[in-house]
Amino acid sequence: MNKIFKYFIITMIAIIIISSFCINVSNYTAYAEPEFPIPKLSLGIDEAKNPKEVAVSIEILVLLTILTIAPSILIMTTSFTRIIIILSFLRKALSTQSTPPNQVLIGLALFLTFFIMAPTFDAINENAIKPYTNGEISFEQATDQAIKPLRQFMFKQTRQKDLALFLNIIGDETPKSIDDIPTRALVPAFIISELKTGFGIGFLLFIPFIVIDMVVASTLMSMGMMMLPPVMISLPFKILLFIMIDGWNLIIKHILLGFN
Repeated sequence: MNKIFKYFIITMIAIIIISSFCINVSNYTAYAEPEFPIPKLSLGIDEAKNPKEVAVSIEILVLLTILTIAPSILIMTTSFTRIIIILSFLRKALSTQSTPPNQVLIGLALFLTFFIMAPTFDAINENAIKPYTNGEISFEQATDQAIKPLRQFMFKQTRQKDLALFLNIIGDETPKSIDDIPTRALVPAFIISELKTGFGIGFLLFIPFIVIDMVVASTLMSMGMMMLPPVMISLPFKILLFIMIDGWNLIIKHILLGFN
C-alpha cells in the first residue's frame, strides 16, 4: 500500500510539472517560424542488457498501472467523497430527481475539493516539487515530503475509532506520532470516516424536507385527495423553502467549515 501511495504521489508530481510546463509554453507568442524547435517524442522497445534496465522497465509498467487508478485514489484521499455524498443526499431530500444533474454535482464537488485541498497541494509544491526540480533533494526524498501534507490532512479528518480498527487488524503497536501510522491503515480509516460524516450530514438534511412531506400528505388525506401524489405538491414548497433560506450558500459554507 505504501508503494502504491508513493507511485500515486509520483504521478501527481509528474502531472503538476507537465501542467506548469504547458502553462509556460502557452505564454509564448506564436510566430510563423518558432524560436525554439518543437521536441519529438518516440517510444522504442529494446532488449534489456542488465538487471537494472529490467527493474526500470518494471517500475514504468507499475507507474502506468497506477496512473489508470490515480483518479480513484485522488478522490478517495481528498475531501471529494464527503462533498459528493452530501450533495447527493441534498438532491434526494429535495425530490428533484436528476436536478441538478450528475455532471453539475460532480463538477461542483471537484472545484470545492480543489479549494479545500489548496493548502495541502501548496505544501506539496513547496516542500517536494520545487526542491526536487531545483536539484536540492533526491526523488525518494521528494516522494516522502509529498506524502506528509496529504497524510496530515487525512489524519485530521479521521476518527480515532476507525483508525484503531485497522491498526488492531494489522497488529501494529499503539503509534506514538502521526509518522508511526502506516499509510495502508490511514487511507481506509479516512475513507470510512468520511462516509460516516457524509451520511450523518445527509440525515440532518432530510429532516426539514420530511416534515414538509408529512404536512402535505396529512393535508391531502384530510381533504380526501388520496390519489394525488404528495411529492408533487410538496416539491414546490421544498424548493421555495430552500431558496428562501439561501440553501446553497448554507450548505457550501458548512461543508467548507467542516474541513477547517
